Amino acid sequence: MSEYLTAITKLLERIEVEENDSIEAAARLMADQVEADRLIQVYAPGGHSNLAAQEIFFRAGGLMHVSALLDEGTLLSNGALRSMAVERTPGYGRIVIENAGLGADDLLLLVNAYGINAVLIDAALTAKQRGVLTIGVSSRQHAEQTAPDHPARHPSGANLHDLVDVAVDTKVPIGDAVIQVAGMTERVAAVSTFANAFALNTMVLRTIERLVEAGVVPPVWRSGNAPGGDEANAEFIGRFRDRVRWL
Repeated sequence: MSEYLTAITKLLERIEVEENDSIEAAARLMADQVEADRLIQVYAPGGHSNLAAQEIFFRAGGLMHVSALLDEGTLLSNGALRSMAVERTPGYGRIVIENAGLGADDLLLLVNAYGINAVLIDAALTAKQRGVLTIGVSSRQHAEQTAPDHPARHPSGANLHDLVDVAVDTKVPIGDAVIQVAGMTERVAAVSTFANAFALNTMVLRTIERLVEAGVVPPVWRSGNAPGGDEANAEFIGRFRDRVRWL
């Protein structure tokens, strides 16, 4: 337990120190979007990476302007092997972005631990073609150290961090798991969910701070399980119910 905690803590500290500038750049784009009363879209295709979109959507203390694209194609709830097959299918990501109707006024967060899969890259390429501003959250090391002919890769061989307007590097090592147990060949205990959640929540936090510094108090969700939560949220739901598809 102690070794795992140490590994996670060191990873998050690296993100804090080394990604400060990129997180600030991302927060600047996000704050501009909220100030203009436009949504921040987030799409996180691929197995457990889907959790990243859910992490900052409809989240206590999170921005109401965040709209997750919860496409079911790569959700583990539809089958883990099916999820992996879909995330490796060229063309699927294009369909998701086109179906969402994203265009020049939109900002899209693309999140994936490894930054290489076909659905993710097609989503990034399609967004770019449609004039969407993009922020990528992925591991540069994992992408750059994965073989060009890996079956998960997009046919172009592209990496997410090379395609987006702002790239936030989560530092996730190859294979994701970080702990070596004596007698085991494979490492255990993955870290990407921690890295994604920390990076994304930090971006949201800095966005809110920037807005407040500019005299804008953005609407944020209060937990429905907290006293007065339903009442506080009800004040704003009318602004978003018809704009956020999965609300």
